[in-house]
Amino acid sequence: MSGHPMRGFPFRTRAARLTARLASRLSRFTGGQGATISGRVFLALATEQAVRDLVTGPAVVVISGTNGKTTTSALITSSIDDAVSNSTGANLSSGIISTFLARSTASTVVLEVDELVLATTLELVKPAVVALLNLSRDQLDRSHEVRRIAESWRDALASFGGVLVANVDDPLITWAAQSASSVRWVAAGQPWHADAVACPSCSSHALSVDVDNWRCDGCGFERPQIPPEHDLTFATGLPGRCNISNALIAGAVLAELRQPVNPAAWAAMSSVAGRYARRVVGDVDVRLLLSKNPAGWLETFEILEPNASLVLALNARVQDGQDTSWIWDVPFERLAGTKIVCSGERAADIALRLHYAGIEAVVERDLARAVQRTATTKVDLVANYTAFQQALSVMPGHA
Repeated sequence: MSGHPMRGFPFRTRAARLTARLASRLSRFTGGQGATISGRVFLALATEQAVRDLVTGPAVVVISGTNGKTTTSALITSSIDDAVSNSTGANLSSGIISTFLARSTASTVVLEVDELVLATTLELVKPAVVALLNLSRDQLDRSHEVRRIAESWRDALASFGGVLVANVDDPLITWAAQSASSVRWVAAGQPWHADAVACPSCSSHALSVDVDNWRCDGCGFERPQIPPEHDLTFATGLPGRCNISNALIAGAVLAELRQPVNPAAWAAMSSVAGRYARRVVGDVDVRLLLSKNPAGWLETFEILEPNASLVLALNARVQDGQDTSWIWDVPFERLAGTKIVCSGERAADIALRLHYAGIEAVVERDLARAVQRTATTKVDLVANYTAFQQALSVMPGHA
């Protein structure tokens, strides 16, 4: 920008906003979602001050963790009349900026944020409340070491001035949260502990974990003891222990915002962004489940219907993580005796894993045909991220 910078600033900001909106509309017109393109365009064209101005004003809540971000965000948003969120799952910097561009006059912005951009997001949007759900391996080609993510969070939270809501049952979350000045601990549970076998504090293998507690016998790092908060327990229409955990975190965030839970909205919520939604394919009743990492699969085992066949769909695109070796950490042996069809672009990978679990499955890469090949009337379709999006596309209906 030549001449006097401030003279051109308002015009440049308006031009950046207009161009970003046009890019989003063009994306939707050509079949895209328009969820991130407006943010990319605005970040490319706007000044740093314009970006700061864009994110200033509303109360901002940031939700991060490996699993549960979308559902926790939805629970919070449903209890605040004029809240907006990046509900499409666009949780990198461009999607975050797109959410602010679309917020109109909303008083509260609820952002689900990818684990790897939490530090930069805290610096950018200065949230009032941050919630950390859990931390485990996911997208192995992007996130090589879970402990390094926890370390980056710990460094970023040292200068965070808001309130941190943290899951006290996850050792990695607790260690990262210790650097924050104001923490509200929530006993949200964490059944997956395979990524916390080494103590995050001293790196020794003396961390012992049981259902209700954890402690490092090497350095004394241990679970903070907190009183039970029965007032945070609210019923939702969503299945499984994981959604009790999401509701506990959402309730704590709302309490910090001095916003009441909307019990009716929570009870009526039976699916979120297609998760747990039901579809009919021919004469087959299909329930759609998202599982994209070992910890997520551990939760999924709890809610599989015992009389349903399974379609397991696996892709390995950029959004999924192109390394699918995580499937060997999932105890698929639990599925013995279940009729299974493997689908998706990496159907052979999941079929091989099942073979070594003593389960012989059918391979059918086409999702709709995979459902039909179960030759049953009830199916749980379990898919990782892009395979799940494909299932929503080929099996349309009300989420």
